Amino acid sequence: MDYPEAFRAAVARVRAEGRYRVFANLRRRKGEFPRARWRTADGDVREVTVWCSNDYLGMGQRPCVTESMKQAIDDVGAGAGGTRNISGTTHYHVELEQSLADLHGKEAALLFTSGYIANEATIATLGRILPGLIIYSDELNHASMIEGAKGARCEKHIWRHNDVAHLEELLRAAPKEAPKLIAFESVYSMDGDIGPVREVCDLAEKYSALTYLDEVHAVGLYGLRGGGVAERDGVMHRVDIIEGTLGKAIGVMGGYIAADAVIVDAVRSWAPGFIFTTSLAPALAAGARASVEYLKSAHELREHHQERAATLKKRLAGAGFPVMPSVTHIVPVQVGDPVLCKRITDALLDDHGIYVQPINYPTVPKGTERLRLTPTPLHDDAMFDELIAAMDEVWTRFRAVRAA
Repeated sequence: MDYPEAFRAAVARVRAEGRYRVFANLRRRKGEFPRARWRTADGDVREVTVWCSNDYLGMGQRPCVTESMKQAIDDVGAGAGGTRNISGTTHYHVELEQSLADLHGKEAALLFTSGYIANEATIATLGRILPGLIIYSDELNHASMIEGAKGARCEKHIWRHNDVAHLEELLRAAPKEAPKLIAFESVYSMDGDIGPVREVCDLAEKYSALTYLDEVHAVGLYGLRGGGVAERDGVMHRVDIIEGTLGKAIGVMGGYIAADAVIVDAVRSWAPGFIFTTSLAPALAAGARASVEYLKSAHELREHHQERAATLKKRLAGAGFPVMPSVTHIVPVQVGDPVLCKRITDALLDDHGIYVQPINYPTVPKGTERLRLTPTPLHDDAMFDELIAAMDEVWTRFRAVRAA
C-alpha cells in the first residue's frame, strides 16, 4: 500500500469539500485581550482583534490567575510528576477539586486533563460500572460525549435535540429495572440554545435515570456564582453528574466532573482516561482555582458579558446580517457554504485584522456553515464598529446572503 498517498488523498478530500482548516499563528498580549499579534505565512507580524475565543471573560489574563500560576511554578516547579495515582496529586489539585465541588453544590469533584477527556472517560466508565446501562444522548451532544457513549459499549438511543417528548417516548419503552443515563448539554455552543434542564430532571426522576449535564459553555457565565445554567435555573441539586471545563470561561486548561462522592470515587477508581494520564501541571490547577474563586463573586462581569452579546446581536441584525437565533452569549452568523465561509473569514483577517474562524462540517451539519462570534466584556463599542464595517465590506464583496 502507498501509505503517503493514502494520507494525501484523505487531506485532499477535506480540501475538495472546502473545509480544510488553517491555524492562525497568534500571540495574545497580556493586558490587551482581545488584541493579539498574528504572524503571517510570510513572517510578517500584524495586529488583529480576536472574535472567536472561548476565553469568554478574558480570565486567561486576569492578574489573580496569572500571579497564582507564577507563584505555583516558583514554589513547586513545572510538571506534576506523574499520574494522580503515582506522584501527580498535589495540594493544588486537592484545593481545586474542593472549589469545583463547592461551585456546583456537590460532595466531590474530579479533575481531568481536558473537558473532552472528562466526557469521554466518565461516560465510557459508567457503562462499565452499570451492567445493562442504557444511554440517552441528545442528537447535538459534543463529539466527546458521543465517543464516551461508544466506549460505554452498551445500548444507546439518540433523542431529537431538546425534544423532551421524544426523550420520554424512548424512556417509556425501556425496561423499568434497567439503569439509564440521560446525557445532554446546557449551552449548545454552535447554535447558542439551551437544553431543557428542569424538564430532563423531571423525566429522570420519573423513570429512575441518572442525569449527566455538560456545562462547559456555561460554567463561570451563568448563575449567581457561575455554577452554570443548572444553578441559574435552581436545579443544580437535581443533576447527578455535572461536567465542566477549565479552558473556556475559567481561562486556563483542564476538565472535571462534580457529583456525589461515591460517583466520583467510582469514576476515579475505574476510568482509564483518569488513571493512566499525567495530571495537570500544578500551575494550571493553581490558576484555575484562582479563577473559579474570583468568578464566584463576579456576577457583574457576567452581566456585562451578557450585555455585550445582546448588543452585538442587535447591531448585526440591524445591519442586515443573518444572525441565527441564540439565547446565550454565542453569536452565530449564517453563511451556509463552506468555501464562502472560508473566503469570508480569510478576507476579514487579511484585509481587516478581524480574526474569526469558519465553522464548517463536521463541527456543524453541512449547509449550516457559519461564523461564530464570541464577544467578551473586553470588546468595546469601537471594536464593534470595526467588526461591523469589516463584515459589511466583505459581505458586499462576496455577495453573501443578507438577512431578509
